[in-house]
Amino acid sequence: MRLNTLDSNLDPSSSKDWVGTDDQSLAKVMILAAGRGERMRPLTDQTPKPLLTVHDKPLMQWHMEAMAKAGFHDQLINTAWLGAQIESRYGLNPNLPEVGHIRLRYSHEGQAFGYALETAGGIVRALPSLAAIFWVVAGDIYAPEFNFSMEQWQAFERSTNLAHLWLVPNPAHNPGGDFGLSEDGQALNLPKPNQLFTFSTFALYKKEFFDPLWTGMPQGNPQGKAAPLAPLLRAAMDRGQVGASLYTGPWTDVGTPERLRELNSKP
Repeated sequence: MRLNTLDSNLDPSSSKDWVGTDDQSLAKVMILAAGRGERMRPLTDQTPKPLLTVHDKPLMQWHMEAMAKAGFHDQLINTAWLGAQIESRYGLNPNLPEVGHIRLRYSHEGQAFGYALETAGGIVRALPSLAAIFWVVAGDIYAPEFNFSMEQWQAFERSTNLAHLWLVPNPAHNPGGDFGLSEDGQALNLPKPNQLFTFSTFALYKKEFFDPLWTGMPQGNPQGKAAPLAPLLRAAMDRGQVGASLYTGPWTDVGTPERLRELNSKP
């Protein structure tokens, strides 16, 4: 894996966009872009799913621009399937419409291990390049109105939770939902058929959430262990360490060609 350093011509300490007191050279955003996209085939046979376009813009770029507009200009992308295409398109310092230059790092799981590490494994692999608090979003989600605000980040920093998730009303393809939501804003690990909501993939995490005590992986995941995120979330919910909010704006898990066509057919 190659975790690229920041452009030497950029001085993060001079940026007014940083928040918090942790190391300002670290990324505060991780965009998940390592999946194979099996359900999206044949479109993903030659193109990584996060580079498929909605209204002529790659899916992942909607997040990149929204994060930058909110002040989060230092971002990290993990890759596996056709990952070289993503770095080839964006490089280290892309100039994006309306937001200007951002700074990118890459965690190339496919290059290092020959396979994707799943969500938890991929995040632990990238931890050395992530700030003490960071956003995680999936590169194949379309939610153009979601607000990745500084205020949300700072409120989470002040909280005792180790993670904060955004849940959405259950879409047709996930009618049973994933997690519950308490009246006081905590995510709940409830058995079905309780009233559950779907995890949007949008979340804030503190590094402590991925402590080896919980994950069984050392920071940096040098062995390349593939590990899902849901079991870690459920265990943390049982410990009362996961907050949650309900998001009711436009949101689509762009998992199939049909959903992609439907989005592009709308104005």
